[in-house]
Amino acid sequence: MITVSLCMIVKNEEDVLARCLRSAAGVADEIIVVDTGSTDRTKEIARREGAKVFDYPWADDFAAARNYSFDQATMDYQLWLDADDVLPENTRRGLMLVKEQLPPWVDVVMLPYHTAFDEAGRPLLTFYRERLLRRSCRYKWEGEVHEVIPVAGRRISLPLPVEHRKLHASEPGRNLRILEGLIRSGRELSPRQQFYYARELLFAGRYRQAAIWLERFLHAGGWREDNIRACLDLSLCMEQLGREEEALRAVFRSFLYDNPRAESCCAAGGLLERRGDYERAVYWYRLALDCPKTESGFCNPDMQEFIPCMQLCVCLDRLGDRKGAEAYHRRAKALKPEDRAVQYNERYFASLHASCQEEAQTI
Repeated sequence: MITVSLCMIVKNEEDVLARCLRSAAGVADEIIVVDTGSTDRTKEIARREGAKVFDYPWADDFAAARNYSFDQATMDYQLWLDADDVLPENTRRGLMLVKEQLPPWVDVVMLPYHTAFDEAGRPLLTFYRERLLRRSCRYKWEGEVHEVIPVAGRRISLPLPVEHRKLHASEPGRNLRILEGLIRSGRELSPRQQFYYARELLFAGRYRQAAIWLERFLHAGGWREDNIRACLDLSLCMEQLGREEEALRAVFRSFLYDNPRAESCCAAGGLLERRGDYERAVYWYRLALDCPKTESGFCNPDMQEFIPCMQLCVCLDRLGDRKGAEAYHRRAKALKPEDRAVQYNERYFASLHASCQEEAQTI
């Protein structure tokens, strides 16, 4: 049976830390909490929950802080979590079984990370992360922000999700500030840092600059999934800048890196729908439904069925195909009957049926 060190870096997390640590009960044989400058009760809560608490002076470098937390670990494997992460009960029990049954050749266990949710709590964004790592391999984090562990060795992936359940927003502009500080210091950003810098610019509404850095990243080349995401982000920038044709070309550019994904097809459909080109939008939304489902990269499950069905309902209704529109409405309703847009459509089609009945009675 393996032993596990839970390694965390925290700052002012008094509202979520106990929830996180308790969700890992029975998984962690040792809890390492590295505090980077809390002014609330974070350290007190960590000690109360049985953690070993270490102070670490914050220097705008997440990788350095996480590496320090790994350095304090003494167990066979290192498990990392953020303070606002939660292990669902099925995951907690699954990891307890993993501790008993993990094959001795495994260096890294990859787990899905759910980072956004709909109103019913279903995941809207999922991607796999390195989560449980053999300590003797001496894995190291890289990157001042959006840090990652370059994973080598023997890996397995298990369907045991970690959920990112934020209760409060992160420090506004923090990641952008850190990355721009690196640029001012003369540091040349790695391709991965270029990608995330471009995304931070996009989130800040600085679309022209974001587009420049996305092009720079795509020219340098990176991980396939980041390349695809960069194309879709570039499309968003172009649309915001009023360059609609370039926005559509950016979506199609994503096809250079893999077969069309549902996310790309929905992006193309959305651009055409917003232009009023409903017939072509229908083509792309239907293609999204036909795309093979994938869990690689950044996956939004809604893009694979729910969103195409909802938008096909809208587009076909605009084209006068009420029967086809209602068929896709029923399909969307079967997936998410509680969704407010679905309920609005339900009332819309009910009113149409009522009007038809009234007309029939007057004939």
